Amino acid sequence: MDVVPNQTLYVSHVHDKLKKQETRKLLYALFGQFGRVIDVVHVRREELRGRAWIVYEDVAGAANALRNLQDFPFYGIPLRIDYAKTKSDAAAKLDGTWRRDGRTRKVRIGQEAAEEMDVDLQEEETRGGQKATVVQDVGEPHTVLFAEGLPEATTEAMLKVLFSQFPGYIESRLVPGKPGIAFVDFETVQQAGVAITGLQGFKITAQNQMKLSYAKK
Repeated sequence: MDVVPNQTLYVSHVHDKLKKQETRKLLYALFGQFGRVIDVVHVRREELRGRAWIVYEDVAGAANALRNLQDFPFYGIPLRIDYAKTKSDAAAKLDGTWRRDGRTRKVRIGQEAAEEMDVDLQEEETRGGQKATVVQDVGEPHTVLFAEGLPEATTEAMLKVLFSQFPGYIESRLVPGKPGIAFVDFETVQQAGVAITGLQGFKITAQNQMKLSYAKK
């Protein structure tokens, strides 16, 4: 039986060689381009490796992401995306049906995993509810990124090491006569978006914090 479209997506084939928080941050960046993401559940339990749940504020956002990101090569591995079979905790909290005793928990991923999800939620609440999706003005989405704040000694080879870890990387280009800035090309806007979030604020040296934005068209 087909699963009814809803605001929670079940994602499999997720690259699992990164730290959990890094993976969540990248998934926020990737899926946040298609609607307001209110939660990303990614648990590093052996039985759940390579899987994640993306919770949107509404069904429209989830549908938009499913349509645009199906088979997206996340770190070279095509993502498989479906609507979740049942409601997530975040969605239940949004519509007021969630209960702390766990009886409304619908994403059945095991008790230990559920406890880990609760710890993550408590940590986020302790930080004042500030999640990985900090809103920044980075310009209109584009396949080309503009990097500034680079050390004067930066080379294109150094930039390649930083950016080639992200899918879709094409090349990095320094600007002759203008040290400290560069342009970085990606194949798609989505891939550029993953990189801009993954490396935003990255400290190349103690004095040089890289700032990324979309290059002006």
